[in-house]
Amino acid sequence: MHPSASQQIQQPKKTRFTRFLDTVEWLGNLLPHPITLFALFCLAILITSGIAGYFGVSVIDPRPEGAPGRAADGMIHVVSLLNAEGLQKIVAHLVTNFTGFAPLGTVLVAMLGVAIAEHSGMLSSAMRGLVMGASKRMVTLVVVFAGIVSNTASELGYVVLVPLAAMLFHSLGRHPLAGLAAAFAGVSGGYSANLLLGTVDPLLSGITQTAAQMIDPTYTVGPEANWYFMFASTFAITFMGALVTEKIVEPKLGKYSAEEASVDLGQDKLGSLTDLEKKGLKAAGFAALIVSALLALTIVPENGILRHPDTGLVAGSPFLKGIVAFIFVFFAIPGFVYGKVVGTMKNDRDVIDAMAKSMSSMGMYIVLVFFAAQFVAFFKWTNFGQVFAVGGADFLQSIGLTGPALFFAFILMCGFINLMIGSASAQWAVTAPIFVPMLMLVAMRRKPFRRPTVSVTR
Repeated sequence: MHPSASQQIQQPKKTRFTRFLDTVEWLGNLLPHPITLFALFCLAILITSGIAGYFGVSVIDPRPEGAPGRAADGMIHVVSLLNAEGLQKIVAHLVTNFTGFAPLGTVLVAMLGVAIAEHSGMLSSAMRGLVMGASKRMVTLVVVFAGIVSNTASELGYVVLVPLAAMLFHSLGRHPLAGLAAAFAGVSGGYSANLLLGTVDPLLSGITQTAAQMIDPTYTVGPEANWYFMFASTFAITFMGALVTEKIVEPKLGKYSAEEASVDLGQDKLGSLTDLEKKGLKAAGFAALIVSALLALTIVPENGILRHPDTGLVAGSPFLKGIVAFIFVFFAIPGFVYGKVVGTMKNDRDVIDAMAKSMSSMGMYIVLVFFAAQFVAFFKWTNFGQVFAVGGADFLQSIGLTGPALFFAFILMCGFINLMIGSASAQWAVTAPIFVPMLMLVAMRRKPFRRPTVSVTR
């Protein structure tokens, strides 16, 4: 008697790490949609604030007397929204919470400019030109690098670069899956890292600013705040992605034979740039240089009109405050010039159609922002952000977790959350209102640890 098929096929024993990943996947699948998650968070804040307000939960405000936002009695009280006054506030500010949410307008304006560059074909052509022009020796580095910078145009890297990299590797006699993996690592792993500011930066900086203003109502965070880290991360991720691809991924795939390809992945299918596209890119590059030169005239001279009117510095200047407008211009003008040269944009109607198509794809984001804005507003009104920040800062000081170790632990925590909540805006809207004020208080305190200051009056 022959053993059954189930007996013949021996399932390999799962490693401890594989079981961990299975658990993370299971937990992630349990989570509802991010929009539903924010709606549930809002409901939880209403109920919890009612309970905490009833018992009079409060903490001592660690900020010095006279600091912006500090109450006269030096206490931070949890404010209940589960009463008549709370309901009135919610109803009166439901719309303004949404329209006044910093990431909403900034992202939409930036996307209008990127839309022109994307729908004209400029970004796709620039990416293809960058990858196809790479030498055989540098192709892995260039593919990962192109994947990282592609997030300037949102999801373009997934659509254009990932299949292009697979075809390019095949043409060089290398395994297409290695090229696909390298491109995917750049696009996904390098998301938010870039040499330029993109549409994600205004979104995240706006959430950070709203969270920081729980401690300091005058605090401002510009889209450029994280640029130095993004710039350095671009090169770090490029080299790391190329190293992993060539030393780990590609050897594990084994030797590749071109005959194994199920479809024609030949050189003629790579979509090389035409002469017209090359001409369009040159014209777009020239337009970008002109825009950059005009912009430099407003900020480089000591009396530049976009410098700070009082200090004459770039810090706090109209230039930095209006950086989103320059993102719009920097993509819109070269994008239109490219489209005009190659014929994808003949008149103003084509430009308007491109911007309209971009806005039509932002529906899910707008719905997410509506609920995220309510969550952030509720969190701020109840003073939960400040209460958690004080308690968290006390706890971190008590265990001596400060400095680089604190940031390393925070990065690990965000990385774990990212396994279950993939959306950058959703994840940061949840974590920022708690951890940004907490880290601000840790940085403000330069004195020995005090006992936790939470008090309950009932």
